[in-house]
Amino acid sequence: MAKLPFSFYQHEDVNALAVGLLGKQLFTLVDGELTAGTIVETEAYKGVIDKASHAYGGRFTPRTKVMYSSGGLSYVYLCYGIHHLFNVVTAPQGTPHAVLIRGLEPLIGIDVMLRRRNMEVVRPNLTAGPGALAKAMGIDKLLNEKDLLGDEIWIEDTGLKFSEETIAAVPRVGVDYAEEHALLPWRYYIKGNPYVSKPNR
Repeated sequence: MAKLPFSFYQHEDVNALAVGLLGKQLFTLVDGELTAGTIVETEAYKGVIDKASHAYGGRFTPRTKVMYSSGGLSYVYLCYGIHHLFNVVTAPQGTPHAVLIRGLEPLIGIDVMLRRRNMEVVRPNLTAGPGALAKAMGIDKLLNEKDLLGDEIWIEDTGLKFSEETIAAVPRVGVDYAEEHALLPWRYYIKGNPYVSKPNR
């Protein structure tokens, strides 16, 4: 396996990239502890034209500035003052696209994940949902704006591929404020996988 190259993240079609991330493995090395899991659920956010995006309308703030960087960086933010959420910045510099990682099937460092989540046995909610997986993987604001080709947080290609029939495309979660854009089918997941954050539709 190898880390995804810089070129992977430059793709201008954020929806295709969100689908392309399914089956890839997300790794973190935090405080000397390695954890990893297979990405099974993503959401695409299409920058300035997407009412659900933090960068909608060209919004540029200290929080969103990383989205305008060249793809291949992490974008980690605190949601509702409680949960850290991990996003992959995509597209060339100046185009603020991002993919939220929503579900992860745990593979490496499961004991570490359980400790971080204060759980005793593995259940789907260990890493199903963006807040849960971030906590399990040790992802917080200290991992914001990190190079995804670095040694703290990165994504590898396992060669795992899914057929179109096994991938669901449905509306995103928790974006009711986005009006008609809340209905766009820009959430993607592997059908039947237990680590998908919401019941499969």
